[in-house]
Amino acid sequence: MIETAPHRSAWQNFWDRGGWWRALLLAAVYYGLYQALSLAFLPLSARVDDPNSAAGVLVYDTLPILVGGLLLVAFIASVRWWRPVFGRQPIRGAGWMWVAIAAVLVFNILRFLTVDYGRVGLDVVATWLLAGLAIGFAEEVLTRGLVVKLMRDAGARELVVAVVSAAVFAALHAGNLLTGQDLLPTAFQLVYTFAFGICMYLALRVTGTIIAPILLHASTDPSIFLQTLYPAEGGLTAVAGLGNIVVIVAGLVLMIFIRGRVGASERGSFAPQR
Repeated sequence: MIETAPHRSAWQNFWDRGGWWRALLLAAVYYGLYQALSLAFLPLSARVDDPNSAAGVLVYDTLPILVGGLLLVAFIASVRWWRPVFGRQPIRGAGWMWVAIAAVLVFNILRFLTVDYGRVGLDVVATWLLAGLAIGFAEEVLTRGLVVKLMRDAGARELVVAVVSAAVFAALHAGNLLTGQDLLPTAFQLVYTFAFGICMYLALRVTGTIIAPILLHASTDPSIFLQTLYPAEGGLTAVAGLGNIVVIVAGLVLMIFIRGRVGASERGSFAPQR
């Protein structure tokens, strides 16, 4: 007996077509909803004396991005993209792509090794690790999961897929201008986040799973913030401080060598079950 394919709604068919403008639309709607829902935590922030305390990290950095992650999970459920986002990637990566993972991971470890844990407190470290997991999940699922899928569904070359996903990731951080961050630090942050996004794309490619960029990203934000706020004394701290520059150079240089395209047959096998 032949099973008939389940009906796809107009909503699902719209997103299944993919394309760069749908990727931008999704990211813009997500960002708007994330910012709007974050306002729900304003009453809690009024009770926080120190934004760098465990309570401050929980209210300002963890809870809002947890809400963002739940929004993305709800979207994935609505379009039934569990396998395309969380399953094995439809295109293999080359060995040189491990350089991107090394550039990020080595300096994350160095930063964690050069934190003055005596000044931080276990509660702050634990809360930052939780925040890192939430940030890594939400931002990677959006950019290396959903945006990558939308671009591949439109037949884009992998270089374009990488650039668009990294550009969307960088653009999300441009909103820091609205919170009072100066233009020059924001411009540097945009360059860094774009290059970091390229490295996360390469981690996705070479490992074949989104879990790798999620975990790399999850270790990046806590290591940066903890080491910036509570640096230990010593020469190794200065070396760890070079991490952002190394990531920028690695991402921009390695981007040149990205090749490939997911063919129609691979897109078909990677598409949601109909």
